[in-house]
Amino acid sequence: MRRFMCLFALAVSACNVAIEPASQSAPVVQAPRAQGMAPGEARNAFAAVSRRVEPVAERECRNRTQGLNCDFLIRVDPNPNAAPNAYQSLDRSGRPVITFTQRMLGQIANHDELAFVMSHEAAHHIRGHLARQAQNSALVSVGAGLITALAGGGSSSVSTAQDIGGFVGARTYSKDFELEADELGTIITHKAGYRPSIGVRFFNRLPDPGDRFLGSHPANPDRVRVVQAAIDRYGLN
Repeated sequence: MRRFMCLFALAVSACNVAIEPASQSAPVVQAPRAQGMAPGEARNAFAAVSRRVEPVAERECRNRTQGLNCDFLIRVDPNPNAAPNAYQSLDRSGRPVITFTQRMLGQIANHDELAFVMSHEAAHHIRGHLARQAQNSALVSVGAGLITALAGGGSSSVSTAQDIGGFVGARTYSKDFELEADELGTIITHKAGYRPSIGVRFFNRLPDPGDRFLGSHPANPDRVRVVQAAIDRYGLN
């Protein structure tokens, strides 16, 4: 069970916008990389965008959910060496926390991109992705352990099957969750006064993870299409 919890912790960290390595199945031609904001500019942008996005995300959360803690805390990881990443988590009280690493902020080009990534992470919480991911992981873990036991496996084999099943279960719908967060994040970005049509350009500079088996993120073109579809559907900009 302890090994399973370690694997599950890795799996839930996929509910984020991380700088992932590109798929090795085919060469990827990257778009020119935009210059990120300078450290001082990035700090100022983070403070300004947070003030506008947080109340909108909280309002969307309260309108779309019941009984969910919608008091977002948006923070910067104090570790300057943490890998480029933005992710949503819960603190011990169940409060939703959105964390940006400093290196992630250094790779974001403008306020619209920052608002889009921030809104995407808020959307993960509103859609209940961490809880749904945990449920998927637990169900597959139990099923894998039961099948292994019925097949005559010993306790060690059952434990290993549960570990692997939990990891697979957590990853199974992670790409769908990312696309759901992209769609709702587009709406939150717009309502906060930013342009999702500009913010989505962030994906053009990410290494494309492709459509890898058990990968945590969908292909970048799929994400751009979801955002553009939401823009068209709701008449955003």
